[in-house]
Amino acid sequence: MRSQGVGTVILGLSEKQVAAIDAVLDIALHGGAAAVQSGEITKRHDIPRRYLEPVLQQLSRAGILVGIRGPHGGYRLARERRRITLGDLIRAIAPPEGAGDGDGARTPSQPAVEEVLAELEKDVMARLDAISVEKLCWRVQEAGRAGAGLATHDYTI
Repeated sequence: MRSQGVGTVILGLSEKQVAAIDAVLDIALHGGAAAVQSGEITKRHDIPRRYLEPVLQQLSRAGILVGIRGPHGGYRLARERRRITLGDLIRAIAPPEGAGDGDGARTPSQPAVEEVLAELEKDVMARLDAISVEKLCWRVQEAGRAGAGLATHDYTI
């Protein structure tokens, strides 16, 4: 797998959250009304299949993707691209409560620091909620990073 960029480190995104963003954006760009197979995503983004499948399943349980079984199965968006935000993706792949907590010892300054961090997290999530998958698709296409034959229409109802 590739390394995380500076932005993901600053935001504190996990590798699974970054993989979720990559996968949903890939499905939005390549799928349209058709399902995108996880093997295609793994090839395009250098994500191991055994790592990606649980992420795709979590996104399905969160109502962001729909899994389609069968030989021509795969995943497609469960909602319109404009109705899925980065905030939705981050929350769908959020670490379990209490993950990363320290040993329980608290310093006198800790409550104040936690309050500031909670405010920052709220601000960041509000910004992420303002960025839809559709906006990201437009950015990719405008930057010329979208390959030939990508779905340019959203057929999801």
